[in-house]
Amino acid sequence: MKRLVGILVALLLPVFAWAQDLDMDEYLFGHVGDSYGWHVTTIKGEPVSIHLPVIVRSKTTGWHVFSSKYIEEGESYEGFVLNEGGKLVELQPDGTTLKPLDISITKNVLGLMVNSLILVLIVLLTARWYRKHDATKQAPRGFTGLMEMLIMMVEDDVIKECIGADYRRYSPYLLTAFFFIFVNNLMGIVPFFPGGANITGNIAITMTLALCTFIAVNVFGNKHYWKDILWPDVPTWLKVPLPLIPVIEIIGMFTKPFSLMVRLFANILAGHFMLLGVVAVIFLTAKMGIGLNAGLSVISVLFGVFMDILELLVAFIQAYVFTMLSSVFIGLSRQHSNS
Repeated sequence: MKRLVGILVALLLPVFAWAQDLDMDEYLFGHVGDSYGWHVTTIKGEPVSIHLPVIVRSKTTGWHVFSSKYIEEGESYEGFVLNEGGKLVELQPDGTTLKPLDISITKNVLGLMVNSLILVLIVLLTARWYRKHDATKQAPRGFTGLMEMLIMMVEDDVIKECIGADYRRYSPYLLTAFFFIFVNNLMGIVPFFPGGANITGNIAITMTLALCTFIAVNVFGNKHYWKDILWPDVPTWLKVPLPLIPVIEIIGMFTKPFSLMVRLFANILAGHFMLLGVVAVIFLTAKMGIGLNAGLSVISVLFGVFMDILELLVAFIQAYVFTMLSSVFIGLSRQHSNS
């Protein structure tokens, strides 16, 4: 037993030394933020990273393509350097900086590509079973059966119930949104490559998803939807000469997708912060003594496992809620007059 404790202490001593200088801001935002490289692990104190391609266009020198390893540690390369926010900027002769057109393959972009590929493989594998079997005579099992259960649940209980008769028109988008969010949420809590990228905790991603719902609602909304917005059934004095209710309805057109964007972004980001915070307890208590640190480490690991299991549920719930609310908003735009 004493030998086992001695080995454990020897293994943790380097971690304890690092923890004394732990910068929580860098630790938290470094994990959930985007970056030009993807840190995979650390071996013997040396970081192992995937150096991604940096693709930028300068207004003065044109296009530049190079590896992200040349700009690590704040180094300048070809006139470009990372600013304090981790974004690439171009150094000017007078000492100022200029933001170039940046279409680099960053960590989040690569994560999005990997997760999208996983989603495509899931769809193709499911479709492959149905091409080779007669679903009216043989029920799918295993992975295909799970996919059929999820698809039927989302379509029958959410999309069909919320939209109504022409639900099939919107099913492809809503089912894609559900599985896209679900896969990205699951991959976000995988602690090793190619997981761990904070895709749905990035507001640019959730904004794009919300914008798709906004287009589906307002471009394909029927005349009764627009009548309820521009000339609702309320007393005339609430519409003219001051269009109070129409203005409120128009504002509501934009607050609905805004709430979709913020809800998904905030919940996923908060989940990442909570998991990282639980793990950080191990390192933050390193200088408080072996006994206290060992006890809190056990609690932290157990609570971390519980949080990971909870995040599995949250990953599904957030995908389900986004799909449900999108279906509700689309359904409201497809309502017909009762008169």
